[in-house]
This record gives sequence, C-alpha cells and structure tokens, in this order.
Amino acid sequence: MKGVFAFLIALGLGLALAQKGPITVGSKIDTEGAVLCQMVKILLEANGFRVNDRCSTGTTDVVRKALTSGEIDLYPEYTGTALGVFFKDDPSAQAVTRDAVKGFAKAKELDAKNNIVWLNPAPANNTWAIAVPRTLAQQHNLRTMADFARWVNGGAQVRLAASQEFVDRDDALKAFERVYGFKMKPEQLVILPGGNTTQTQQAAARGTGGVNAAMAYGTDGGIAALGLVALTDPKGAVAVYQPAITVRKAVFDRFPELATLINPVFASLNEAALSQLNAEVAVNGKNPAEVARAYLRSKNFIR
Repeated sequence: MKGVFAFLIALGLGLALAQKGPITVGSKIDTEGAVLCQMVKILLEANGFRVNDRCSTGTTDVVRKALTSGEIDLYPEYTGTALGVFFKDDPSAQAVTRDAVKGFAKAKELDAKNNIVWLNPAPANNTWAIAVPRTLAQQHNLRTMADFARWVNGGAQVRLAASQEFVDRDDALKAFERVYGFKMKPEQLVILPGGNTTQTQQAAARGTGGVNAAMAYGTDGGIAALGLVALTDPKGAVAVYQPAITVRKAVFDRFPELATLINPVFASLNEAALSQLNAEVAVNGKNPAEVARAYLRSKNFIR
C-alpha cells in the first residue's frame, strides 16, 4: 500500500513539474487587446503552461503598471504607444515613430532598460483614427484629416465620441489637432468609459446624443460594417502602432520558448486578419476566446 501511495505522490510531482508557469496574461480593455490576450492564453495552455487570465486588465497606464510591478507577466502593447508615451521625452524615440522597423527596434532597445522584453510585432498598423458615417463623409467631402479640420473650423456641428485616453494623449487627438490645425471644444467631445472603439463607433453610426464622429483604430473590424469610413492621415500626425507581446525579463529568462511559440502567431496577423478577428467580436458578437481559438486552429497553431 505504501508503494501505491509513493507512486501516486511521484506521479503528482511529475505532473506538476511537467506543467510550466504559472504565467499571468493581461491586456487593455478594447476588442483587439482581448482577442490577442486570449490567443496567447490559449496558445500557452496548449503547450503545457498554467495561465492566469487577467485579460482586459485596464487602460494603458493601468496595464503597463501591472506589468512593471509584476502583477501580470505579459500583455500586448503597441510600438507607437511605447515611443509616444513611455519614452516621449527621448529624442531618439520621437525620431522613429513613423518608421515601423526602426520604431520597433527603438522600443525594444529602450524598454530593455526596464527589464521588459518585446517579442516580434505583427505586420499591422493599428494606429489612431477618426471615423465618420459614410453618408456624412459624402455630403461634406470628408476623406482625410485635413478635410475634417476644414469641417470643424467651418463651424460644423461636430460631436466626437472617444475615450479619455484618446483625448488626453499627446500622440492621439492632440496630435491630429496640432498637425492639421483645428481644436475640438469640450462640448464637442463625448467621453465614453474605457477604450473600446466598438462603443464609440456605434454611437457615431446611430447618432447617439448627436455624435457624428468616432475614435477608431486602423484594424477595427466594425468600421465598414457600421457604415463608417476612417479618415486618412496623409501628414502622418500619429505614429505607427504595431502590436507585440511585452514580457517581464525575469519571466522570459525562465521561459525563452515564449518567443518560439508566440512569434509565428503574430507574424500571421496582418491588418486584414486583425480586422476580421475584431469584426467577429465587435460586429458578430462572438466571445474573444472563441474567436482566438478558432483562428489558432485554422492556422494549425493548436489542434
């Protein structure tokens, strides 16, 4: 009998050792963040990791602090956010915000000093944008942010739905205003909690509270489905925003296979792929975990 107990104990210890982790994953509170977070969670679990789910952790400042303080171990961040927010006072960072390759290299270099490791980015640019209803765009000839500035400066009844972060950050609305020469009045801004562009775009599509413009992202899947158009940024007012997984160095040093597992997945996520995944959640109402799992299976990353 003692031999049976000894065997069971040894088996339990073996199983515990075979399972790696735990690793705590997090993300921002938007559609794409939730999908990418679930994608990483499911991928790691399929490869023997024990994972704590903290997806939709909070806004940028909240989730970044959670990473640097060790509350979470990894989360998807954007190169433009690192350069424009985390390293906004570094001239070398500001010089490469609009160059995808140099921007990623600089973010990786600078964040290494914070003991944060950047895995390879996805080949997609999820930059800030402003979207308006297609009928309104046709009526007022709105195609670019320069057209939007002309429209605002002409005294139009513009109401923009956005997150507080979009309004406050120097690399978001303020950058558009500075480069294109317009200024939104406080009464023209409808601040929605969190940073979910699904809410801002639905408000613009439905005209909720007089809203006729919305904060958007470059890879949003709901823009066309909701009858909106994203205005282009020909002067490059805002930076390139490539998503990549950021990991605490202590965790990466323990599990360097994170790069081997995650990098191929992110390499497959171009703008078309991310837009489709986001649309499955924002437009079709599917669960982010369901969408993430289906994608990983379709690309043979998991069985």
